[in-house]
Amino acid sequence: MDEPALIGRRVQRMRSELGMTQRQLAEPAYTSAYVSTLESGKVRPSETALRFLAARLGTSYEELTTGRPAHLATELRLALTDAQQTLATGEAVEAAVRYRRLLTEAEDLGLVPERAEARLGLGECALEAGELPDAIAHFEEAERLLADQPLPRRARPIRGRAVAHLLAGELRYACYLLESTIDELGASGLADPDALVLLHAAVIGPYIDMGAHARAAHAAELALALAPQVNDPALVAGMHRQVARTFLAEGRVADADASLAKAQAIYGQLRLRTDLAHCHWMRGYVQAQNGELASAERELRTARDMLSARRAGLYTAQVEVELADVLRQLGRYEEASALLSALLDLGDRHGAVHAGGAHRLLGLMAEERGDTEAAEEHYVQALALLERSGASGDLADLCRLLGDLMRRTGRVEAAMDAYRTGLGHRAAPGTTTLGPAPAAPAFRPARLSGSRWAAGPAE
Repeated sequence: MDEPALIGRRVQRMRSELGMTQRQLAEPAYTSAYVSTLESGKVRPSETALRFLAARLGTSYEELTTGRPAHLATELRLALTDAQQTLATGEAVEAAVRYRRLLTEAEDLGLVPERAEARLGLGECALEAGELPDAIAHFEEAERLLADQPLPRRARPIRGRAVAHLLAGELRYACYLLESTIDELGASGLADPDALVLLHAAVIGPYIDMGAHARAAHAAELALALAPQVNDPALVAGMHRQVARTFLAEGRVADADASLAKAQAIYGQLRLRTDLAHCHWMRGYVQAQNGELASAERELRTARDMLSARRAGLYTAQVEVELADVLRQLGRYEEASALLSALLDLGDRHGAVHAGGAHRLLGLMAEERGDTEAAEEHYVQALALLERSGASGDLADLCRLLGDLMRRTGRVEAAMDAYRTGLGHRAAPGTTTLGPAPAAPAFRPARLSGSRWAAGPAE
């Protein structure tokens, strides 16, 4: 709302254009003296008074208080929805162009919520392109614009920032952002189901990468319990995709695949191409863990092609790590090496977890070819990357590989050091932030029942 002096001049101008006196404008609810005081800018009118005057002047409350025709804000919101659909259906580059134009329009019109929405869209586009610093900057600006809004309204930019830090290999900080927001939601009494499902689903990935499987399972349990209260089908699908990771960590491959199938069905109906690609990616990973290598290769190639078509370079390269592992197991070393080299060529644009995974696979292939020197070099590089990211489970496995290699080459003491390092990471406590795990919200969570989640129809 503009200052009283601006509103007063606007009321006076509109009244004069209509040929109305102050008394005609004021009656029957107010006096001509009140209108005179308002027009001189000496009083801050209430919303009730302004809505009455707007109706008498034949205009909208928004136009009277801001000088901006109401239809402009509505048209901008519709355009933002169109840009979101463009992004969802696979045209990230075009969506970014639209979001930048709409951000300029929102800034010119002084529309803060629309500016925040445009920043969120630009952040998602930057994530697609692997431009992580740009993504973080957009999400931070969106959060700043929404600073005076309730915390549930700020959940999306916080989640976006956490995902960007996760992709950059900063697992511990990603967990901190998500956990602290979950705790704040609980403490403030703003236990919004959409916000909580969004945050609990997002924290599953970093938990699993850090080896905190108990926390991942608990987050999945809470997300499933809240899912029936969520109206956004895309959010429910995203939750199913993340919950599948906890099933897989517990060795429940069939449950993981079923959860991913549900997510795929929803994403397919909504034409959410990137999320659908992520489901193919995850299903390929599940099938590879189950020894179904031919099916895994098909799913991973589908995911890679879909992401590549969207120019989502970072995600494409990360899928190629999983695909390279399948090709290695099939004995197709040259193809696997080419895929891994493409990811490592991205340099600082990719996260430490996947770069570490690429070096680990290159080390495995070198060792299988009998080139122990090259294998050790790749293992050491992977170790440095994974230590930086805090991926405890991967670190423990890598230390075992490095220790076995050193033991076979006669360096028993060095092998023991490697094993001790791995045991240290495996034995590290599950705490992933500076404090304890997030407190449970004030509702009865789903319970484990046999081999299924007792979560009702949302599962």
